[in-house]
Amino acid sequence: MKNLPKIALSLIAVGVFAHANASTITVSTGYSNAGAQASAAAYQSVVNAAVATPGAGYGTTTVASYNNLTNSSLFGSGSNIAFKSVINFGVSAADAGAWSFRSGVDFGKGGALFLDGVALDFKSSDLWWAGNYNSSSQFLAGSSTLSAGNHTLSIFGLEGCCDGGQQVQFKAGNNNFVSFSSTDGLVSAVPEPTTYAMLLIGLGLLGFTARRKQEAKF
Repeated sequence: MKNLPKIALSLIAVGVFAHANASTITVSTGYSNAGAQASAAAYQSVVNAAVATPGAGYGTTTVASYNNLTNSSLFGSGSNIAFKSVINFGVSAADAGAWSFRSGVDFGKGGALFLDGVALDFKSSDLWWAGNYNSSSQFLAGSSTLSAGNHTLSIFGLEGCCDGGQQVQFKAGNNNFVSFSSTDGLVSAVPEPTTYAMLLIGLGLLGFTARRKQEAKF
């Protein structure tokens, strides 16, 4: 058991930095029969209110991949759905620069796409990408110049029926589009302050234990 402090520190380090090796995707849904909205902010507000009290057939979960995602497969209901997807991802110094995003959706009453809290796109028309990106009027998309560090992509939408499979992808520079997933290879260049705090606490505990052992010898 004398190696327990070192083992504990190793586990802390793993927990601290593991999240930075890929995107984290959280999907939240709720019941809503709201119609098309007049702005990106309105979609955000209506959807946030719906997912706050989801009800049976809706809910919140993290997913490993944003490919062919439906509410019915996650929670059960196939109609009157308010969708909120939050993707936290990191940009390394090598990948800083121009990034593009696209979200193939089934939002019969429209939706909106946000990056770091700023609206990139919104459409109030019936959106159905049908498994391809041939028509820009049928999906949400946008581009931005990203610095190294942590970023958040958020998608809000309303669907009345049918609940078709959805997808969200990114493209860094001239690379090909890739779906967000737990294996997308994105690395956060700047861990959150709480990340450093956890590691410092672990180091402090290890140092305290070592000092007590040293004092016990004398």
